[in-house]
Amino acid sequence: MRLLNMSNNFLLAPIPETPDYIINRDIKIAVMGSAGVGKTAMIVRFLTKRFIGDYESNTGNLYSRLVQLEGDQLSIQIQDTPCVQVNGEGVRLPDLASRCIHWADGFILVYSITQYSSHKAIHSLHQHIRKAHPDTRPPVIIVGNKSDLLHARQVQTSQGIQLASELGAVFLEISTSENYEDVSDVFQHLCKEVSKLNSHYINGEKRRGSLIPRPKSPNMQDLKRRFKQALSSKAK
Repeated sequence: MRLLNMSNNFLLAPIPETPDYIINRDIKIAVMGSAGVGKTAMIVRFLTKRFIGDYESNTGNLYSRLVQLEGDQLSIQIQDTPCVQVNGEGVRLPDLASRCIHWADGFILVYSITQYSSHKAIHSLHQHIRKAHPDTRPPVIIVGNKSDLLHARQVQTSQGIQLASELGAVFLEISTSENYEDVSDVFQHLCKEVSKLNSHYINGEKRRGSLIPRPKSPNMQDLKRRFKQALSSKAK
């Protein structure tokens, strides 16, 4: 079930391989949720289906891609965070997950419609995000995954809609395994909202991301060098 009407003029495409491009800014996304909800499958499906060529990743499950968003060049980084554990009415966050909450510009909170406990974890995750960003409201999308497994449903669509409404977040119920377009909609919408938020910092305020230690990521200078090498090979 798709609950968002995405703009037809929204573009997320690979940057042409040129030796003199400039990266104007980056978008940092954290994908969070309980174990078994499909976070990693969702990220990899988006990256491998949407783009031509390889994406960059490291042992910390940070995926990087150079992209073009509505005419602007940028780097998109997607952190697949460690699984949170439901503890009573709250959740326990691994250290990396806590750091990523401070690091990220936008969040995708994923639960499985077949696992009610994963749905309960979303509210606590959202509270952690708001506590880490008291002066801003980073965009949040709540995703109810595995909508193809209707026979095992434990969380109704109406419960997902109600939760998103209470938290002031966007909601989509999707099937990562069956519908790529819905997966794409999630990332496209969040990239667009983060880009709007970042523009306020670029146009007059200091970006919050420059003050917070970020997880280790692929060296962008190395990426530029590899693109130049690829371009030189084609010229020969």
